[in-house]
Amino acid sequence: MVKPPFRTKTLSTKVSEEEFRDLEAVASKGGLTLSEWCREALLASLNGQEPKSANDSAATGQLALLAELVALRAILLNVLFRQANGQTVTAEEMQGLIDRADSDKVRKARERLEQALDSKQT
Repeated sequence: MVKPPFRTKTLSTKVSEEEFRDLEAVASKGGLTLSEWCREALLASLNGQEPKSANDSAATGQLALLAELVALRAILLNVLFRQANGQTVTAEEMQGLIDRADSDKVRKARERLEQALDSKQT
């Protein structure tokens, strides 16, 4: 895994008490510190993107849905392949297919989303 670049520069700004509370609430909702949230928002704006935390709930839902589709696809393709070769699938084998698909689904869904983002940026 690549380490993020060492950060040595500081940005600061002044906000009202109410703005500060609102910013803290948004950051906290996204599971980030205010500093992390501000960094993400600034860098996303620089790159012409939405901040990650701005679409976390949509992204989480998208990831969950894609993960289930990835798992379903893996199970279906395995069963169809076996049937096409004249094999039957026992209940124990089916459970194994389900367990294997479930164990990989989130990782594979993330990989597919990253591939889609990479191809969109190119």
